[in-house]
Amino acid sequence: MERTITCICCPLGCQITVGMSGGEIIDISGNSCIRGENYACREITAPVRTVTSTVKVTGGTAPVVSVKTRNEIPKNKIFDCIHCIKKISAEAPIHIGDVLLHNAAGTGVDIIATKEIPRA
Repeated sequence: MERTITCICCPLGCQITVGMSGGEIIDISGNSCIRGENYACREITAPVRTVTSTVKVTGGTAPVVSVKTRNEIPKNKIFDCIHCIKKISAEAPIHIGDVLLHNAAGTGVDIIATKEIPRA
């Protein structure tokens, strides 16, 4: 079985073909660099993503603050993570890097603020 993916490691966007047999990678081709090969291996065996969203703010100069996962989480946990984020709110002031939610959806990864929101 073969699977083709587009590498997102750099602007080249290489079309990488991954050959598999019995659930194991047997061949990788189409990548221009080692980063593409590493990306393809991760994407096929254990895909991860960074989640970005917003959280409601109380007492601040803006109604929401942008947030993201501190690290990548397993792709199959994205919707669980978003569900957890939508349940929380934060009180101003908020600083970049503030942890607004610990261990989102049991991933071991925190949700952090990516914007400064001063108190109103």
